[in-house]
Formats: sequence, structure tokens, C-alpha cells
Amino acid sequence: MNVCFLMYPWESIEPNGDSTLVLIHECLKRGHKVAVATPANLTIRNSVAYAFCKLVGKGDKFSNTPRLFYKTAKLREKMLPIAGFDVIFMRANPPLDPIVLNFLDSVKEDAFIVNDIEGLREANNKIYTAAFDDPNNEIIPVTHVSKNKQYLKETIKESEHEKMIMKPLNGYGGSGVILLEKSALSNINSLLDFYIDNKDGTSNYVILQDYIPGADQGDVRILLLGGEPIGAIRRVPGDDDHRSNLSAGGSFKKHSLTKQEKALCKKIAPKLRKDGLHFVGIDVINGMLVEVNVMSPGGITYINKVQKTRLQEKVMDYIEEEVSIRQKAFDRRARLRSSMTDA
Repeated sequence: MNVCFLMYPWESIEPNGDSTLVLIHECLKRGHKVAVATPANLTIRNSVAYAFCKLVGKGDKFSNTPRLFYKTAKLREKMLPIAGFDVIFMRANPPLDPIVLNFLDSVKEDAFIVNDIEGLREANNKIYTAAFDDPNNEIIPVTHVSKNKQYLKETIKESEHEKMIMKPLNGYGGSGVILLEKSALSNINSLLDFYIDNKDGTSNYVILQDYIPGADQGDVRILLLGGEPIGAIRRVPGDDDHRSNLSAGGSFKKHSLTKQEKALCKKIAPKLRKDGLHFVGIDVINGMLVEVNVMSPGGITYINKVQKTRLQEKVMDYIEEEVSIRQKAFDRRARLRSSMTDA
């Protein structure tokens, strides 16, 4: 297969824990040709979508571990048509530029895109959890999204809870997530100004969520493939930070899914599959769904370490099977159309 990873810059990879690097390495082990590109590398030439890629040939020698491979890799730059790839694996960091999806629209019949374009459109920000049917807030905490400062202030004051979580709509990796306490609301005006107002006169959306009891003990990252959980870790906050994200200084430990977490995964799986969200990461606190990560869910290397597994093999097995199914369907249509031509 020819696989393009549409991702963050190659130079910014953290080789000791990067999930995308592990997936790239697995592709190469299987003899696939791999190219990497950033969304900014997409371009149009003569009405055809291309990408300025860094290419690793399937015949190139590479080290047995992702870390050593990254240190020794010599990538060749080449401009390639993205319709020439069998798989386009979206691994860019949020926020998602909608223009990127317009580029991918032109090749969605030619390549298997992970995750599906329409699924990315719907689920690339934190509002997606509202798409799940949960009128009684059994699996999703009470959530508010707004730019209206007065409304947000009133919501905080009217909350039955002493604590709430506030975060930017398009943040990732725990960036901008803060804990609000009613006893310390004197700074709320300046916080809302900071989160909402931009210097150019535009504004941002803010999310308010009810604080979930037990959040101070961390959260659980669950990776789902085809709607099925394939691994999980518990992320624990550092001593001086309420966030449990590993990028924010949190640590991780082994975790086995609880009955409540398994039920949660089963409930959201049909929606994920319907939206073509093949590979996602969900963040769960005390059995409650906090976020769905659809662009570049991480955690593979950490889950591998504590569970003594190789999740990248499961991911690539799944992708190879999906590509095979698409190819068989294409070949069947070609045969049938040929028989009509010869009739």
C-alpha cells in the first residue's frame, strides 16, 4: 500500500512516545511505502490535489525501533498527487482547518481516509459529545458552550456544584483547561476576556462542564478501533496540576476497563461507526465521557508499555482489511461493467 500521514511537522515528533511515529514504523515493517506531509503542504496543480511530501521508500533500510528509525531516517522530498495513495491517515493536531477537508473531498473516492471526512467535519471539536443521545446525563457531564460572557457567568453562579471545568473549544493536549471554584470567582471577568476575545475583534467559544467527582484522581484514555476498545491507560495528574494529560506533566499506569466504561464504549460505538470514525481516543472520568479525540489520538506507546501489546499492529491490520474490501468492491464493479460493455 501507499500510505500518506497528514500530520504535524516531522521535526516536532517526540520519538519516545509519539503514536504517529509508531504507526509509520509499522507500515514500513509491512513493506508499505510511506509519505508524511502537513496540512500546509497541500496544493492544487492543474485542478489536481497534491502534497509536498517527505517520502520513505518501502525498500529503504530502517532501524528496528521507532525511536532509532526517527533518528536515522533520511526522507526524500517529492510533490505527489494525493489520489495516488491507498490510505490517507489524518494525524494533524487540532484545530482542523476546514480547507484541508476541501482538499480531501476531491480524493475521497480514491483513497481510504482515516478518519472519514464527514466524521472529521462533525467531530473535530469538543461539541461532538452533544451528538450522543444522553438526555439524563448518564454518560456525559452537563455541558455548556457559548461566547456570551454574561450567560457563562450566570451559568457558573447557578450551578449546583462548587467546581466547574472551563476550556477552549478548539484546545488539545490539556491546553487551556482550568478548574473554576465558586469561592474564587473574582477573576472570572478577566478569564472570560482572555478566552473569548481576540485582538482582531473575533471571538472564541468556551466550554463549561460540571466537575466530575474523582477528576482529581485523573482520567482514562481509551482507544477504539472500528468502535471497539483495543486498549486503555489511566492518566494521573502531576503534583502541581489538575490536568492528567501526559503532555501537561501527568503520568500513566495500567488500567482495565470497568463494567461502566465497557457499557459507555458499547453505547457510543454505533454513532462512531456511522460517522466513519475508525480510530478514536476517548477521555473518561468516573464512567463519564469528557472528550472524543478524532484527529490524532495518542496513547499507543504508553498502552503498549503497560499492557505488553502492540496496538499499531491491530490498527494496521484493520486498515489493510478496509483497503482490501474497497479494492475487491472496485474490482467487482470493473468486471461487471466490462461484461456490460462486451454484451
